[in-house]
Amino acid sequence: QVQVVESGGGLVQSGGSLRLSCVVSGRTFSDYAMAWFRQAPGEERELVAGISWLGGSTHYAESVKGRFTISRDNAESTMYLQMNSLKPEDTAVYYCNGRFSSGRFAWGQGTQVTVSS
Repeated sequence: QVQVVESGGGLVQSGGSLRLSCVVSGRTFSDYAMAWFRQAPGEERELVAGISWLGGSTHYAESVKGRFTISRDNAESTMYLQMNSLKPEDTAVYYCNGRFSSGRFAWGQGTQVTVSS
């Protein structure tokens, strides 16, 4: 059974940094292009950043370009999101999952990121 566990969220002041982690078990992690998503209250879930199977290609939403960095360690079945220069509008629950709908798992609990102004 696939398990996705996100961690690393918290409360941070505007301009601060956080590093999120996502561990996937029950599947061969390197078989999947992965992504970070986020969902703010009353909003739809949106893709924040994606990364290819081996990590050679990345994609970012315009709103986070230059501030967030996605990476992965296939040996550890772990994906990361380094978030710098955080803004209050980055406040959301952050989730990780397969980049494409054809390769998705059941959604995990996510990790809450709150940025105070």
